[in-house]
Amino acid sequence: MSAKLVKELRERTGLGLLECKKALAEAGGDVDLAIEELRKSSGMKAAKKAGRTAADGVVTTRVAEDGSYAVIAEINSETDFVARDDNFLAFVDKVVSAAFASRQTDVAALMEGELEEARQALVQKIGENIGVRRIELVTADAGVVGSYIHGNSRIAVLVELKGGDQDLARDVAMHVAAVNPRVVSPADMPEEVIAKEKEIYTAQAAESGKPAEIIEKMIGGKVSKFLAENSLVEQAFVKDPEVKVGKLVAAAGAEVVSFVRFEVGEGIEVEKVDFAEEVAAQLKG
Repeated sequence: MSAKLVKELRERTGLGLLECKKALAEAGGDVDLAIEELRKSSGMKAAKKAGRTAADGVVTTRVAEDGSYAVIAEINSETDFVARDDNFLAFVDKVVSAAFASRQTDVAALMEGELEEARQALVQKIGENIGVRRIELVTADAGVVGSYIHGNSRIAVLVELKGGDQDLARDVAMHVAAVNPRVVSPADMPEEVIAKEKEIYTAQAAESGKPAEIIEKMIGGKVSKFLAENSLVEQAFVKDPEVKVGKLVAAAGAEVVSFVRFEVGEGIEVEKVDFAEEVAAQLKG
């Protein structure tokens, strides 16, 4: 079993070397499968997400003055240094302005012509690869869209409300940036996700030796807790933990319709190179 896989499993689970090696061997080298089996057998909580968010750049938003619609975009650079460069940020503004004006979310279509020429010129000037990764449009049919950008443009969120105002939408967006819920409400959680959690909780409960009816209640309770912890409207509001987000919004006569959360580099796996090893390999060659 490769040291790289063992290292990844240890980083994502916090478990010991031997336990990780054994789990990987039993899972045939599949890290995600190994995590599933470890959760079943050891009661371990959900592991960290795969891959490091190694790609750099910024995420940003543009919202209509009346809150009727907004766009959110991620533009990547190779390093944080470039992500703070004025030339790069000017390019980001061009891209977002074009997407906002045209309501275009197809990156390839948006980048045809002038914007692609600007990107190539920037790559030549800066010496790093620059890319527009994704753009989404959120339109409010019977309410408003609000936004929040956090951490030097590392996280950006759009929230659509039915009713309410942009200040409330921004507060909810701030919560989404901080807590990162999976869905708006428990009813929105995909069935396959719930089924997978039930499978894991069932395997955990089976080792308790308790009667079947007690086990069923235990599983039901854990599923309910999982749904509450991962659903926006059921979470305690970050600015006032005494109230849930759903009740906060309802008190203002509004309802959360949707949210979009972008974090720089999320889901992008970039191979880490050990500089010393790289130099040694070059010297050997």
